[in-house]
Amino acid sequence: MTPCEGAAARLSQQLVAVRAPLVRHCSRVSVRVRERGLRSLTADITGCRTCARLVRCREAAAKDPPRRFRGQAYWARPISGFGDPDAALLVLGLAPGAHGGNRTGRVFTGDRSGDWLYAALHRAGFASQAASVSRDDGMVLRGAYVSTVVRCAPPGNKPTPAERDRCVGYLVRELELLGRLRAVVALGAFAWDGLLIAARESGHPIPKPRPKFGHEAVARIGPWEVIGSYHVSQQNTFTGRLTEPMLDRVFARARAAVG
Repeated sequence: MTPCEGAAARLSQQLVAVRAPLVRHCSRVSVRVRERGLRSLTADITGCRTCARLVRCREAAAKDPPRRFRGQAYWARPISGFGDPDAALLVLGLAPGAHGGNRTGRVFTGDRSGDWLYAALHRAGFASQAASVSRDDGMVLRGAYVSTVVRCAPPGNKPTPAERDRCVGYLVRELELLGRLRAVVALGAFAWDGLLIAARESGHPIPKPRPKFGHEAVARIGPWEVIGSYHVSQQNTFTGRLTEPMLDRVFARARAAVG
């Protein structure tokens, strides 16, 4: 090795030694920035009273709960997303359940839909546990974030297009803050359409022809691979329209997409 080659090799080693802690530091800073942004977004979401019909619905559910939940303090406010601020996977649903997230204060928590979703995330290696019963149950998501298009429990689980459009700005901000996302699982056609609207508002062109929702449908939207799944609602899981193996295949595809 010539003196010049030796000097170059030593310089390269020094650069590697300097670069590794610098990369780790920048990664920590970016995560903290995302965390602050998500906390600010959460404050804006949980204080929202824009849609009078949804405000009435979420508060009425708290005032007259089913017998099994009587005596419990309901959250009865809009729901923010939950999970890893460094997530590569976003799981997007329709809206909180009146006696699930609207009761517990955490998305897809405290009802049968959440049981199905978090159990599948656990099997796929994204969740620390299968059961999701309350905000303080110790659930931790690794590499995944769970959210909804509409943030309040709607009557009959059916938000209107106008309510979706008033709420979708929160999803736009969420997508921008979750800057490491590589895949999105859309639970149901409503979530699929909401994501396309948010993607367009974020400046990502929508392919033509417009991607159609279907179970295990896949589309490339901007930086994300979007995967469709039937919603984990009881009308799908109780009837067998959605089975555990079907849901597991969706999350296996998501796992492959995020690496």
